[in-house]
Amino acid sequence: RAVAVSAGGAHSLALTAEGHVWSFGDGALGQLGHGDLSSQLRPKRIEDLRWSRGTAISACVVHSLVATSDGAAYSFGHGNSGRLGHGDTARQPSPRRIGGLRSE
Repeated sequence: RAVAVSAGGAHSLALTAEGHVWSFGDGALGQLGHGDLSSQLRPKRIEDLRWSRGTAISACVVHSLVATSDGAAYSFGHGNSGRLGHGDTARQPSPRRIGGLRSE
């Protein structure tokens, strides 16, 4: 059962009541989070987040963000202009925790 959805430029994310995150649509820049640049015609669960419980999602034009119940935030997709928050501009096809948001 979906409790939240977010539409990006050509891809979408869905969050279920169990905290699972699914993505579908254009994946050419890694914005689906499946570890590759493939597109998905049907919703596919993001397996790299299987150990986390998603609480919020955001599908942007060429990247995606997921917040989890443990207070972490993950980003994936096109890293141009540092938009993923990892201190570089690299493409990230799998969810990567945004380290700058951790409590010190």
